[in-house]
Amino acid sequence: METLKGSTVVAPIRTAVVGFGISGKVFHAPLIAADASYSLDVIVTADPDRSAEAARLYPNTRIVPTPEDLFALSGDLDLVVLGTPPLTHFDLAAMAIAHGLHVVVDKPFVTTSDQGHELISRAADAGVQLTVFQNRRWDADFLTLQRLIGEGALGEVRSFESRFEWWRPEGFGNWRDTAAVSEGGGILNDLGAHLIDQAIQLFGPVAESYGETANHGPDPGGADTEAFVSLLHESGVRSRLWMNGMAPQVGPRFHVLGSESGYTKWGLDGQEPALAAGMTPSDPAYGIEPQIHWGALGTDGDLRPTAPEPGAYPLFYAQLASALRGEGPLPVNPQESLDVLNAIENVRAFA
Repeated sequence: METLKGSTVVAPIRTAVVGFGISGKVFHAPLIAADASYSLDVIVTADPDRSAEAARLYPNTRIVPTPEDLFALSGDLDLVVLGTPPLTHFDLAAMAIAHGLHVVVDKPFVTTSDQGHELISRAADAGVQLTVFQNRRWDADFLTLQRLIGEGALGEVRSFESRFEWWRPEGFGNWRDTAAVSEGGGILNDLGAHLIDQAIQLFGPVAESYGETANHGPDPGGADTEAFVSLLHESGVRSRLWMNGMAPQVGPRFHVLGSESGYTKWGLDGQEPALAAGMTPSDPAYGIEPQIHWGALGTDGDLRPTAPEPGAYPLFYAQLASALRGEGPLPVNPQESLDVLNAIENVRAFA
């Protein structure tokens, strides 16, 4: 910590991003670069095209090809962000922890709950912070629903339906198309990590769970491409969650029924496509949903468009900076992501 003319100047959190695919390029690097609490010091990618793109976008950032090159620089870093396939998460996070670095792990957290327990224990023993990038907690529609429930606008919530569906029969074009379930693959591991996390955040711990999975991909022995999960929360709310990347017609993003009102929202949050198109979080239009995409609150015959909360992915890193400086909690307690993984494992055991 430095002082300048009587004012406290806090040194930026020196950060490395591992991986420069969708996760590193679209989410982590732009959010970190836009936050003055951080410096984006290192990007790790061995792909020549991605390396060139990273150097173009972040000319002051060092681009290295391997994690070994990264950890050789660990004395000049504070934080490592893992935007890599889930099969790599445990080993890379364990290496970062062993080097005394704080860690952000993309979801899905790890491939097994045992690995999650181990990483949480290692981080605690090493005195470093470990968190998981459950960014969908800062979707505009989720923040809006959270507000409506908190205000009592729906009365007593009885049924929660949540969907991530789209029409992409050609696949993702990345590791998601080929990763086995044992490698953290499958749409239940990938999108289920978001939808189950959101449900638990809204309605609390899970008492009972049930699920179905199906594979409609080109490999008959491949991981699931479609999943359904039903959760009965200890609070009494029933969550029904759908995940499908091959849906020629999609259902509502949220359909929530309460004792006094309902809330229905169509379409996915716009922050990911905005970031992918090059919009920065400092843009006044960032996170603002057009009125055509607003959800409707009320009862049949009396439905009212409801202005959404702004989408707020930057809050993840803002809260993380506060936590790393001892000024607040982590944006995501890793135990909560472990609870999500436990729910996924329970569903898979009986699906």
